[in-house]
Amino acid sequence: MPAERREGMDHEHHEWSPISTRGKLSWPNNARVALCVIITLEHTEWEAPEGSFSADQAGGLGLRPFPDYPRFSHREYGHRVGIFRVLDTLQRLNIKATVAMDTQTAEGYPYLVKHCQDRGCEIIAHGVSGTQMISGQMSTEEEADFIRSSLDALKKATGSAPRGWFGTDYGESERTPGLLRQAGIDYLCDWVNDEQPYPMANGLTALPTMLEMDDLFALSNRRVEIERYCQSMRDGFDTMYRDGEENGRLMTINLHPWLVGQPFRIGYLEEALAHIMGHDGVWAASGSEIIDWFRSNPPV
Repeated sequence: MPAERREGMDHEHHEWSPISTRGKLSWPNNARVALCVIITLEHTEWEAPEGSFSADQAGGLGLRPFPDYPRFSHREYGHRVGIFRVLDTLQRLNIKATVAMDTQTAEGYPYLVKHCQDRGCEIIAHGVSGTQMISGQMSTEEEADFIRSSLDALKKATGSAPRGWFGTDYGESERTPGLLRQAGIDYLCDWVNDEQPYPMANGLTALPTMLEMDDLFALSNRRVEIERYCQSMRDGFDTMYRDGEENGRLMTINLHPWLVGQPFRIGYLEEALAHIMGHDGVWAASGSEIIDWFRSNPPV
């Protein structure tokens, strides 16, 4: 990244754009809020490859020497049980899911790939595994190979190239957006700095995720109780719905089935999402649908 300071953040991935100076973003049918629900399906390895990096140690009984089977099996609950419970909840509420799937899930759980496709989910790329993430320690060649191998494996498993990318643990290096665009990615979910999509450099579009609405960040990292988490979701929506009357808003929520798909949590999630979907002027859509609309109907 350039050492020279510029207006806004000191990088060249996007321009600084305060929302108070933008034109009005109008969603389909004059919706006030576009809702995008991402479900993260990531495989946790028994033993991560030497030299790999992972920022997320949630799940299980705390960090243990490998093989950390309590953490591994806790996470796999999402692939065995939680994903179906979360998808059922979204289906009851007519919310289309965007599934962020890593390479090892796509290759090792073909049933889940087909199940998500059969239910109309968009599948976007999510790196290699939950225990391997992009970091600045990689060389340019290593990172490019990491991205390409992930995209190639997902295309082989799903039959089509993914349009979106959501990095493992939001992980990027300073090169990542450019390398993703070179690899054919259209939109990126790692940046958490806005309530509207926005153009990035090199033709990428950002689909900002609400970090504090990420169930892993809230429930595991911050130890927020499920009732408070879901109340925050309702409160956040109410504010965005009010603000969306003047200028459309985007609410992107990331969910982990091994966590929020537990039987004692799913009811709270359904109540919060039902509150959102009970309002007129909410457009629940996939990541690609939101990005395509934004590009065709930019703020004016």
